[in-house]
Amino acid sequence: MNKSYKEKLEEYRQSIDRLDSILIYTLGERFEKTKKIGKIKAKNNLPTSDHDRELSQIKRIIKIANEANLDPVFAEKIFKTIISEVKKNHNKMKK
Repeated sequence: MNKSYKEKLEEYRQSIDRLDSILIYTLGERFEKTKKIGKIKAKNNLPTSDHDRELSQIKRIIKIANEANLDPVFAEKIFKTIISEVKKNHNKMKK
């Protein structure tokens, strides 16, 4: 028996909800790691940002996005948003 469009929509939406949860928990874990890095930087009076690291990460993200069939421009925007938030958090730790 073929699934109705309503059943298909519900199935896809449940999958999306699961993936959204994975994204949020993954971001939470990522920010826990960057918090630890921020503490090290603050303790050792290191600069908040590392331009070379950011550039290499952006290249890496673009490569991964291409492999994942995700718009690399979109992936870069997301990554830059995350980096911006990390820098804000690191600057707060320095104060």
